[in-house]
Order: sequence, then C-alpha cells, then structure tokens
Amino acid sequence: MGCELKKLQYWRLYVLVIVMGFGGTFQYGIQVSTISSPAAHIQRFVNKTWILRYGVPVDDTANQLIWSFIVAILSIGGIVGSLSSGWLTVNIGRKKTTLINDFIAVVAAILVVFSKLANSFEMILVGRFLFGFNIAIGLTTHIMYIVESSPKQLRGLLVLTCSIFLAFGKVVGQIICIRELLGTEGLWQYLLAVSAIPAVIQFVGLLFFPEPPRYLYINKGDIDGTIKALQWLWQEDDLKVELEDMRKDKENTQGQTSRSVKDLLTFQCVRWQLLVLIIPLCANQLCGFNALYFYAFDIFRESGVPEDQIHYFSIGIGVTELITVTLSLLYIDRAGRKNLMGYGYLLMGVAMSVLTGTLSYKHINSTIPYVNIGLIFCVIFIYGVGPAAVRIVLPSELFLQAWRPPAFVVGGTVSWVTLFIVGISFGYIVDGLGQYCFLIFVAYCIISGVFLLYFIPETKGKTLVEITEDFNKLNFRNRGSDDSRNISVSTVSVTIDTNSTETKSIDTNSTDTKSTDTYNTETDSIETSSTVPDVN
Repeated sequence: MGCELKKLQYWRLYVLVIVMGFGGTFQYGIQVSTISSPAAHIQRFVNKTWILRYGVPVDDTANQLIWSFIVAILSIGGIVGSLSSGWLTVNIGRKKTTLINDFIAVVAAILVVFSKLANSFEMILVGRFLFGFNIAIGLTTHIMYIVESSPKQLRGLLVLTCSIFLAFGKVVGQIICIRELLGTEGLWQYLLAVSAIPAVIQFVGLLFFPEPPRYLYINKGDIDGTIKALQWLWQEDDLKVELEDMRKDKENTQGQTSRSVKDLLTFQCVRWQLLVLIIPLCANQLCGFNALYFYAFDIFRESGVPEDQIHYFSIGIGVTELITVTLSLLYIDRAGRKNLMGYGYLLMGVAMSVLTGTLSYKHINSTIPYVNIGLIFCVIFIYGVGPAAVRIVLPSELFLQAWRPPAFVVGGTVSWVTLFIVGISFGYIVDGLGQYCFLIFVAYCIISGVFLLYFIPETKGKTLVEITEDFNKLNFRNRGSDDSRNISVSTVSVTIDTNSTETKSIDTNSTDTKSTDTYNTETDSIETSSTVPDVN
C-alpha cells in the first residue's frame, strides 16, 4: 500500500508524460499513418492544379514523382530538425525548444489547410517539410524531457511510454482516415493538418511545467531551480540521492555541458555505442515496417482485400502494434533489450520471406490473400513485441548526459535519411520487383538481428555506469597491458594532445601478476595499472 501511495505522489510527472507524448512521438505516428489514405485525392488535386496553370493534365510520371516528394519531404524536414535538435535543446533549453516547435506545427497546418483554396500543391510540400522538422524536434525533446525528469525507479517504464504514444498516434491516424471522418475528397487537407491539435495541447500544458531537473543542474548549474523542479514534480523533500547522482554525472562531463557531433563520431570511448545506436535505427526503416505503413493500401489491394474494407484492415495494423507495444511494458525488463531486438528482427525476416512466397501464388487459391494479410499482421506483432519497444530507449540508455544531445542528432539524422530513401524509392521498387521487394528488407533484418545478438552487451538491469563499462571492453579491447611481460619497468605517463590521457603504471614492489584497466569514458582515455614480478 505504501508503495502504491509512493507512486501516486508522482501524478504531476505522469501528467508531464502525457503532455510530452502528444507533442512528441504521437505526432510521428499521426503523420506516418495518415499519408497513404488521401493519396488518390491529392494526386487528383495536383492534376487539377496543373490544368488550371498550364491547360493540360499532368503527365502520370510527373504526378507520381510529385506525390513521392510529398511523401518523402517529411523526411527531409526530419533530417533538418534532427541536425538542429542538439544545438536547440542545449542552448535554448528543452522547454523553450518544445514551445517553439509547437508553433511550427501550427504554421505547417495552416499552410496545408489553405493549399486547396490557393490551388498550390507547393504549400503541401512546405507544410509537410515543417511537419517533418516538428516531428524530429518533438521526438528529441519528448525522450529527453522524460529521461531528465524521472526518478531512477520509474525512468525505464516512463521512457517506454514514448513507444506507446507513437503506436497510439498511428491508431488515431488510421481511424480519422476512414471515409466517415476525414478520408474524403473534401476534407483531406484537414486530415493532413490534424497535427496542429496535439501541438496546441502540448503548448498549453507545458506552460505549467518547469525545465527538466537534470538539465537545470548539469547544463545550467541552477541548483536551486533543480530542487524546486524536483519538489514540484515529485512532491518529495528528500532529494539527496538524486542530487548526488546529478553531481556525479556533472563531474563526469569534466566541465563540458555537452559533447559535439564531431566528438561522438571520432572519440573511441563511444564507438560501439554509436554502432549500436545506428544499426537498429537503420533497421527500423529498412526492416520493411514503415514501408508497410506508407503503402498499406497498395499491399492490401495486392493481397485481394476488397476496396471498401481496406481502411479497416489498416486500423487493425495500428491496433495490433499498440497492443503489443503496451504489453511489452510487462516483460521488457525480464526478456532483455538485446534478445527482444535481435530475435525480433530475425523473426521479421522469416515472416517477410514467407510473405514474399505467398504473394507470388496468391491467385492459386482464394484463401491465400487472407494468409498474406495474416503474415502482414504477424510482422506487425513481432515488431511490436520487440524492436518497436526497445529502439526508443536506446539513446537514453547508451549515453551519459553530455553525449545525449549529439546522440539524438546522429540517431535522428540516420533514421530520417533511411526513411526518406524508403519513402521515395519503395513505390518504384514495387513496380520493378513486385512482391520480391521484401527480400531487400529480409536481408537487412537478418544482418541486424545477428549483429545485435552476437556483438553487443545486454543493458537490462544495469546503471549507465555499468553499461558504459561493458561497452568499454569493446571500445578499448585492443588497448591495455601486456600480462606476459616479466621485467621491471618504471612508471610511465604519456599525455596525448587529443583531449585524452593515457597512463600506464607498474608497481615493481608486487610479486603478483595481474592487470586492472580503468577507462575514462568522457575523455576517451584509458588508465592501466599492471604489476609484474621483480626480477631482482
């Protein structure tokens, strides 16, 4: 009972999670799931606009190209937003960046709504670009806010709500796409602009909340502000443990409030963390999952689903992901991040291999199209119980405070670049390869699964320091002492002029042969103490 009451005292923090969720990953879910439904309406609008301007219909190839850019330009905005997110969140602050970002979403919505009245598909392109920028910033500030505002015992659980809001956004997007709501010829512009509503909700709600406490302490050095923010959010007076943890984290930065993207890309101390961040994020786009969302209608049509039922099958995709991601809260800490992602991608590869085969023989038997639908839902289920839940928490678990902003920049950029490539090319790949297009995603799923299972450490149940120590064994595995040496040497210190120091110490007064390696993860250095027998 006492434990339950203890959790209830964080009700303000739970409200913050909801506020950040609507303006964060929820926006991504909305935009990904709403773009496929109005495809025919938008292409007819482009053709109508072309006739009004030039007196002739637009060429089919040109119309398809314009539509592909309308889909893919969201990713270009996302790339720009990701590249900007590190600087904005550090220099302007998490809260101000989020509020400005909400205003950008409203501007994007206004452009899209008035595009039809102005007979300008270019306004849709600009609006979609701004929505991409908004989503990229929102994803970054959403996760940062939750990580930097939550107590240790709730941090992992609350970060996973980012995945739930993303899946919830997809479900809402699929529902409002149906013809009975906004999926009509006369309302498609409002469908594309619906993201303005959660942006306004977040803007109004966030006005009542402070900056994240860890940001105030580590980045701004505002101890009084930190204590006030913690007391207001947690309704707790005993903050010694949390403040001590923040103090240690700040000491680890060695005077730097944030590392740069260049540091992240060049420092050896985060090399394997960077690989573990990039490969799953690429896999998230190249596993074929978002391709299913972007072109869900075409896939259902190819699988034999009647035209009037396609919308409802698409809603089923979103509901399946939402249920599986929500259930992951119950087992993610027991199963482990590594196993869920690794085996998840391997099973997705198997399911899509079978899907490729059944799509090839869909005309042989009337039941095969429904088998194809089952396989599509199987892929969604596997993705939801594994990769979807885990990938959101990666940047927050792999990197300490100083490395987190550049990690989000690099991770977000990689994710949006691969999403752009898939978004703009998948339609042409389908035209050229047909059902065999999924073999591309099968290959990447298998490669990613093998890498995650065999080459990275598990992070479940470990602190950031313990996770960093595990990765140091990979980052510095070719460095250290030579235990086979049996001669007396003196202490040697070497200073390397690249912001790193390497110190090797040998104690000649000991007769035990052993070595202890201590890694400084913030300055890309290694200290090695080695003891060998004294031959004298």
